[in-house]
Amino acid sequence: MRNQPRPELEFQADWAALLKTLSDVLGDAPELEAVLMLIGLQEIGLGPIKMNKQQKMECLHVAICSLLIPYGYYSFIGRDEDGWPHFELLKPVPELAPAQQHRFIKTAILAYFQAE
Repeated sequence: MRNQPRPELEFQADWAALLKTLSDVLGDAPELEAVLMLIGLQEIGLGPIKMNKQQKMECLHVAICSLLIPYGYYSFIGRDEDGWPHFELLKPVPELAPAQQHRFIKTAILAYFQAE
Protein backbone atom coordinates (compact mmCIF):
# COMPACT_ATOMS: atom_id res chain seq x y z
CA MET A 1 0.00 0.00 0.00
CA ARG A 2 1.36 3.43 -0.94
CA ASN A 3 1.92 6.03 1.74
CA GLN A 4 -0.91 8.48 1.03
CA PRO A 5 -1.17 12.03 2.31
CA ARG A 6 -3.49 12.63 5.21
CA PRO A 7 -6.98 13.87 4.38
CA GLU A 8 -7.22 17.67 4.44
CA LEU A 9 -9.73 17.84 7.32
CA GLU A 10 -7.58 15.59 9.50
CA PHE A 11 -4.48 17.60 8.60
CA GLN A 12 -6.19 20.92 9.41
CA ALA A 13 -7.51 19.54 12.72
CA ASP A 14 -4.05 18.32 13.72
CA TRP A 15 -2.48 21.67 12.76
CA ALA A 16 -5.12 23.59 14.73
CA ALA A 17 -4.54 21.33 17.75
CA LEU A 18 -0.79 21.96 17.60
CA LEU A 19 -1.31 25.72 17.38
CA LYS A 20 -3.73 25.53 20.33
CA THR A 21 -1.14 23.66 22.39
CA LEU A 22 1.56 26.17 21.48
CA SER A 23 -0.73 29.12 22.19
CA ASP A 24 -1.52 27.66 25.63
CA VAL A 25 2.22 27.72 26.36
CA LEU A 26 3.13 30.97 24.60
CA GLY A 27 -0.01 32.98 25.17
CA ASP A 28 -0.67 33.58 21.46
CA ALA A 29 -1.11 31.29 18.47
CA PRO A 30 2.21 31.45 16.62
CA GLU A 31 2.61 32.02 12.89
CA LEU A 32 4.49 29.41 10.84
CA GLU A 33 7.78 31.30 11.06
CA ALA A 34 7.50 31.48 14.86
CA VAL A 35 6.93 27.71 15.02
CA LEU A 36 10.03 27.22 12.87
CA MET A 37 11.97 29.52 15.19
CA LEU A 38 10.88 27.45 18.20
CA ILE A 39 12.07 24.28 16.50
CA GLY A 40 15.36 25.91 15.54
CA LEU A 41 15.94 27.07 19.11
CA GLN A 42 15.11 23.58 20.39
CA GLU A 43 17.57 22.01 17.96
CA ILE A 44 20.31 24.55 18.70
CA GLY A 45 19.85 23.76 22.39
CA LEU A 46 21.76 26.74 23.71
CA GLY A 47 19.01 28.10 25.91
CA PRO A 48 17.86 31.70 25.71
CA ILE A 49 20.32 33.68 23.62
CA LYS A 50 20.14 37.09 21.99
CA MET A 51 20.31 36.73 18.22
CA ASN A 52 21.04 39.15 15.43
CA LYS A 53 19.20 38.98 12.11
CA GLN A 54 21.76 36.61 10.56
CA GLN A 55 21.55 34.23 13.54
CA LYS A 56 17.74 34.25 13.32
CA MET A 57 17.98 33.26 9.65
CA GLU A 58 20.43 30.50 10.59
CA CYS A 59 18.03 29.36 13.33
CA LEU A 60 15.27 29.01 10.72
CA HIS A 61 17.71 27.07 8.52
CA VAL A 62 18.46 24.72 11.43
CA ALA A 63 14.73 24.15 11.85
CA ILE A 64 14.17 23.37 8.17
CA CYS A 65 17.16 21.03 8.00
CA SER A 66 16.06 19.24 11.19
CA LEU A 67 12.52 18.85 9.85
CA LEU A 68 13.76 17.40 6.56
CA ILE A 69 16.14 14.81 8.03
CA PRO A 70 13.41 12.13 8.31
CA TYR A 71 12.58 12.68 4.62
CA GLY A 72 16.18 11.99 3.57
CA TYR A 73 17.04 15.50 2.41
CA TYR A 74 19.59 16.34 5.11
CA SER A 75 21.80 14.58 7.62
CA PHE A 76 23.23 16.01 10.81
CA ILE A 77 27.03 16.28 10.59
CA GLY A 78 27.92 17.86 13.93
CA ARG A 79 28.17 21.08 15.88
CA ASP A 80 30.58 23.96 15.48
CA GLU A 81 32.68 25.51 18.26
CA ASP A 82 29.72 27.73 19.21
CA GLY A 83 27.38 24.75 19.55
CA TRP A 84 25.35 25.38 16.39
CA PRO A 85 24.30 22.24 14.48
CA HIS A 86 25.37 21.74 10.88
CA PHE A 87 23.84 19.58 8.19
CA GLU A 88 24.74 18.02 4.87
CA LEU A 89 22.35 18.17 1.94
CA LEU A 90 21.81 14.60 0.73
CA LYS A 91 19.45 15.29 -2.14
CA PRO A 92 17.85 18.42 -3.57
CA VAL A 93 14.64 19.52 -1.95
CA PRO A 94 11.98 19.55 -4.68
CA GLU A 95 10.65 22.88 -5.84
CA LEU A 96 7.03 23.17 -4.82
CA ALA A 97 4.32 25.73 -5.29
CA PRO A 98 3.92 27.94 -2.20
CA ALA A 99 0.78 26.13 -1.01
CA GLN A 100 2.46 22.73 -1.43
CA GLN A 101 5.57 23.99 0.33
CA HIS A 102 3.52 25.21 3.33
CA ARG A 103 1.67 21.90 3.50
CA PHE A 104 4.94 19.93 3.34
CA ILE A 105 6.57 22.01 6.09
CA LYS A 106 3.46 21.86 8.28
CA THR A 107 3.34 18.07 7.81
CA ALA A 108 7.00 17.85 8.85
CA ILE A 109 6.30 20.10 11.87
CA LEU A 110 3.41 17.87 12.96
CA ALA A 111 5.66 14.81 12.67
CA TYR A 112 8.38 16.60 14.65
CA PHE A 113 6.07 17.42 17.55
CA GLN A 114 4.49 13.96 17.51
CA ALA A 115 7.97 12.44 17.81
CA GLU A 116 8.89 14.73 20.73
